[in-house]
Amino acid sequence: MDRAGTVASADRRKRQAELMRRRPARVSAPRSGFAGFRFPPEVITVAVRWYLRFGLSYRDVTELLAERGIGVDHVTIYRWVQRFTPLLIDAARPCRHAPGDRWFVDETYVKVAGRWVYLYRAIDQYGQVIDVLISEKRDLAATRQFFIRALEHGPRPTEVSTDRAPAYPRVLDELLPSACHLTEQYANNPNRLLAGLWTGEIPASSSANRRTPAVTTQRCC
Repeated sequence: MDRAGTVASADRRKRQAELMRRRPARVSAPRSGFAGFRFPPEVITVAVRWYLRFGLSYRDVTELLAERGIGVDHVTIYRWVQRFTPLLIDAARPCRHAPGDRWFVDETYVKVAGRWVYLYRAIDQYGQVIDVLISEKRDLAATRQFFIRALEHGPRPTEVSTDRAPAYPRVLDELLPSACHLTEQYANNPNRLLAGLWTGEIPASSSANRRTPAVTTQRCC
């Protein structure tokens, strides 16, 4: 090797040594809920997210992973969902806004696992879902159970807008006596419009999104 090649090689080794000295020390990753599992956290997370977000079956998720070269049994997917759903909820909770002080509540009739049930839901003025409840009955007990659960998520609302189902005034008088209860037409419109968009009954440009004059206003200061 000539002198020029020797000098170039020495310079290259010198630069490599400098880069190695500048490289930060490796920090071991802390143990987590994923420790001990055969598949990496990225695979487990995306599988659980697909199942929860898109309403897929465990076998559907298995097929989607197989298309990506990942062989997982549907029973394993089930175990992942049971194990990691609470962890994902806890991880996402800091990203949520604090619940607003104006709630819009209603219930709708939906088919779940082949049977028709009532889906209670509440959103705040920011469009954030406060809570949901599935019940076979639309009655006082279901309404009370829904509000008891929803009130566990943070500050109590100062205003609640509902439809005119008779159970709401009784439950709100019991659990939120100081809150303003609105039952005006379209007062709970954010929920109704969302339900219509889901079912295709209300087009996105529907005039239902416009507020109409009040029909009834109950217990407002």
